[in-house]
Amino acid sequence: MQTTLCLDFGNTRLKCAVFQGKQFLEERVLDNAHAETVEPLIKEFRPAFSILSSVINHPPELEELLRTQTRFHKLDHNSKLPVTTPVGKPETIGADRLAIVSAAVDLFPGQHNLAIGLGTCITYNFVNNAHEFLGGSISPGMHMRFRAMHEQTALLPLIKAEHNFPLVGYDTKTNLLSGVILGMAKEIDGIIDAYALKYNNFNVLLTGGDMGFFVPHLKNKIFADPYLIYKGLYAISASNHF
Repeated sequence: MQTTLCLDFGNTRLKCAVFQGKQFLEERVLDNAHAETVEPLIKEFRPAFSILSSVINHPPELEELLRTQTRFHKLDHNSKLPVTTPVGKPETIGADRLAIVSAAVDLFPGQHNLAIGLGTCITYNFVNNAHEFLGGSISPGMHMRFRAMHEQTALLPLIKAEHNFPLVGYDTKTNLLSGVILGMAKEIDGIIDAYALKYNNFNVLLTGGDMGFFVPHLKNKIFADPYLIYKGLYAISASNHF
């Protein structure tokens, strides 16, 4: 089976995953987007294919490396996708959102899917049972909310997310944890409920680096997969390479 390297460059983290055939092997976190950082991965895994989803200004040398060493595809609005995109401005849709909805229809074809990505921002991405990506919404992510309260006030500290905290905070730190994490959980549940009023039956998929902080607090049934974006990238790579 041939190996595929799937690179996901987000605003917060640079990551990649290795697939052998359709099987996910492992994830690697990268220090930077330079070609010399990715080149050892190519030597180690010798991928036949590669795909890049990037929402940052990465060095052009990286694409040249991938293009010369693999059959390379850069994900954008011109890619062959398993979904159709909104007619407004498809070129403005984030590559990460395209990957998430592509994974959703690959896992649950012919069904309504709400795919939620928890990263720098929360993205809500709805694709209907005709595989039409209708759009969704974007709101600030967890770390962005922590930073905003610290940077826009004189006294609130910048804290790190934790799993254990009370509903009723007893000091500044626990007040911030309760407000951000439980507040976001209620937002996510509220958005899901709003979609439920419009669509009778749909799957809810949750992914992203911050996923683990919210799953215990959600009342709605969800399909949680930390590697969803990689699986979408692999599906897109296969569509564009075969």
